[in-house]
Amino acid sequence: MKKSIILIGFWLGFNSGFAQETSVKGRVVDAVTYKNIQGVIVVIENTSHTTNTDEVGSFKFTGENLPVGNKVLHFSKESYLDLRLPVVIEPRVEKDLDLIPFQNDLLQEQLQISTISLSADELNEDEASVDNIAGLLQASRDVFLNAAAFDFSQTFFRPRGYDSEHAKVLINGIEMNKIFTGRPQWSNWGGLNDVQRNQVFSMGFAPSEVSFGGLAGTTNIIMRASQYSRGGRISYAFANRSYNGRVMGSYSSGELKNGWAFSVSASRRFAEEAYNDGTLYDANAFYIAVEKKLNESHSVNFTGFYTPNIRGKSSPNTQEVFDLKGRRYNAYWGYQDGEMRNSRVREIKEPVLMLNHFWKVSDKTEINSNILFQFGKTGNSRIDYGGTRLVMLNDQESFIGGGANPDPTYYQKLPGYFLRFSDNPNYEAAFRARDNFNEEGQLDWAKLYAANQSAGYSIYALSEDRNDDKLMSANAIISSELSPNISLNSKLSFTSLKSHNFASVKDLLGGSGYLDIDIFAEGDAETSLGDRAQSDLQNPNRIVGVDEPYKYNFELHATNTEAFLQLQFNYSQADFYFGANFSQSTYQRNGLFQNGNFPDNSLGKSKKLEFTGYGLKAGGTYRLTGRHLFSVNAAYLTKPPNLRNSFSNSRQNNETVVDIDTEKIYTADLSYRYQAPKLKARLTGYFTQINDATEISFYYADGLSGLGRTSTTAFVQEILSGIGKRHFGAELGLESQITTTIKLKAAAAVGQYTYSNNPYLYLTSDDFHEAVHYGTSYLKNYRIAGGPQQAVQLGFEYRDPGFWWFGTSINFFSHAFLDISPLSRTANFKQDTDGLPLLNYDEDIARELLEQEQFQEYFLINVIGGKSWLIKGKYLGFFVSLNNIFDELYKTGGFEQSRNANYRTLKTDQNRDYPVFNPKYWYGTGASYYANIYVRF
Repeated sequence: MKKSIILIGFWLGFNSGFAQETSVKGRVVDAVTYKNIQGVIVVIENTSHTTNTDEVGSFKFTGENLPVGNKVLHFSKESYLDLRLPVVIEPRVEKDLDLIPFQNDLLQEQLQISTISLSADELNEDEASVDNIAGLLQASRDVFLNAAAFDFSQTFFRPRGYDSEHAKVLINGIEMNKIFTGRPQWSNWGGLNDVQRNQVFSMGFAPSEVSFGGLAGTTNIIMRASQYSRGGRISYAFANRSYNGRVMGSYSSGELKNGWAFSVSASRRFAEEAYNDGTLYDANAFYIAVEKKLNESHSVNFTGFYTPNIRGKSSPNTQEVFDLKGRRYNAYWGYQDGEMRNSRVREIKEPVLMLNHFWKVSDKTEINSNILFQFGKTGNSRIDYGGTRLVMLNDQESFIGGGANPDPTYYQKLPGYFLRFSDNPNYEAAFRARDNFNEEGQLDWAKLYAANQSAGYSIYALSEDRNDDKLMSANAIISSELSPNISLNSKLSFTSLKSHNFASVKDLLGGSGYLDIDIFAEGDAETSLGDRAQSDLQNPNRIVGVDEPYKYNFELHATNTEAFLQLQFNYSQADFYFGANFSQSTYQRNGLFQNGNFPDNSLGKSKKLEFTGYGLKAGGTYRLTGRHLFSVNAAYLTKPPNLRNSFSNSRQNNETVVDIDTEKIYTADLSYRYQAPKLKARLTGYFTQINDATEISFYYADGLSGLGRTSTTAFVQEILSGIGKRHFGAELGLESQITTTIKLKAAAAVGQYTYSNNPYLYLTSDDFHEAVHYGTSYLKNYRIAGGPQQAVQLGFEYRDPGFWWFGTSINFFSHAFLDISPLSRTANFKQDTDGLPLLNYDEDIARELLEQEQFQEYFLINVIGGKSWLIKGKYLGFFVSLNNIFDELYKTGGFEQSRNANYRTLKTDQNRDYPVFNPKYWYGTGASYYANIYVRF
């Protein structure tokens, strides 16, 4: 009996040892180079079974619940064409598919590499709040987000209406968002398109291995030497938008036998004059990455890039200027000795150096440690026309001189200014102004030089607002598989910034020196004019030369420490996650000048601001079947204000924003996805509430009340605090593969982005001693400006097996709004200069005056096409993109001027045929093209 049991057990063990498990495996390789491809998503269609290829391109499905019979494996990866491979899964059979060639998606690759940075929409001389949203989204395969990146972005469309400060951009796991604005500065790595193709994008707060996330998503650009396939690329592009030409080349070695890998890239983009008049573009880009695999557990990578770029800005214009000069007109430039010269140039020179260490602790745990150094300058030039000379009158210092505003669109130079009095219009002067503006209408550099030479000193000078930053950032990222179904991601990071901010003279324009005083200063009973006018009381009446700090000079110090933890649970029917983060930020100003207007609160260190932030998020995906998926994401977080919005007038004093606090953000979205071989679709609804935001604006205001002086004008800092914003809407993306060569696509965004409360407003200025509090600004239910809030696309795409393709899309945009003036929505609007209520105030007329302008809806039609040839394992090809082919005229943005800050002055101005202080607008690019010729080897 005992022997029988032993024999039976031996027989069962023997048979079970030889019994085959049900499995399917294979190795995915590039169809041309036969290099292994890591990170390919492999799905058994109409089931919940999914996996990714490993570092050698291999994948395997196994298990008792593996479906059997005729199935289809679906392979997908960014920059590759989707592949559907029929397979028969047999019970207790190990099916080995061996090598699976995977073909490059040449069209998608060209779209990514050919993305042109958007021309900056620079309200308040700030970096654009949409700063290259195309770059942020180009890593996504989502139908809707592809439309947003490549077609909607030219209109400054922002998905869900979010500012780019809510988008997280990382390179090799290190966050690149600027501490000063909170926004990624894409120009720091612009022109390196060839080496930015390895991107991982997570929408909103969906799981990311390297960041807690942001409302507008997270993009991690992997610029690691070993992650590039061996080969090179050379291309030349022609365009008529941001630049006219681009030459670019790159080469990567792949991982060599000795464990080394390297990658290099360089490019140049240029334009003497881009689409808008007088907008030069001069940008170079250099990149190198070197990696050494020390052993099976450790690799060290160095990445460095430097992208010095200079570009000329374009002016926003009133309707009067547009009617006279058209959409390409730019007031910032003029001819000097027969050559174009733009007075407002943005120059960025900030090299980035980073070192990355990759430690494979075990098969289930990896630690990635990173350190980054960034330094250099950002400069924005402008003409300073306040040059004076010092004289003594009755033993008192006085200043004589100063120039006229050289801006050719200055309101006193336009025809409408001479027609402002309806009862006594000066038609002759208006006629001369119109003719002069039509014939000349540009900056007169010769006149500026002549004025300086006649005076013997610089009345006019080309000034530059400088930020010289030194940034150090370090982090450690841990990824661990706790069990077959549970993974952990965590991160600890520290960032330190020292930012030197000052104005300097870039060009004396033929003069001998510039007197560093404030020409608008006024003495009073307590302080003489000679003291109030000084930029630096410790060095009074300085004559400054080129590159010397003047007007303002201070440092900003900031640190940020952040911890992030995320758990992901992955099961056959559902995936879900939980995440949390914690941050501590400190800000401090250190004044290097003792300003005459603020002698007791400008020199030395300010009080230190400290903010604590935290966030919680959760979400998941439920697979009803392999085709029907439901996803939900929700988060609550507190976000420290950015450095820019923490000091009310950092150029002149140490004052911080009154009662400044962290932003509170609630957000949630719900999505339904349908995935079938012939049809893909996503429908998403979302809601976001932002509370306690702060914004600071700088402008010249007229019609101010409660100043305690006869003058009602001042250059002010407007502090708007406790702002509430509400974003809600829906997104739809559809993609139908009609045949193997024809694809139809559709996308739609319907959103409503509004101010959800009435925030608090006060003004500061060096023209008055104390802040002037106007209290509530009635902004509730006004729309938030920033591109169209509704967009629809219908598109067609044809891909021929002979490696040529053609596509077109029709895009409709509506519900874009003018940026309103918060000051005009305060009690000041109803008050006279003495603070008493205005007589003859009419509520109905006031409501009409304060109605927000909605821009006209419009259609844009775009066309793309290209052809590639495969010649002995090398690709030769071209790509052409035509945008707005019917030359549609449309506004991309604009703002109300705050010169008319009360009912009386605004009503008087708007009743004129040619209002003097009409809103200013930016206009979209007309018919434009981009063509690229390339060789890939």
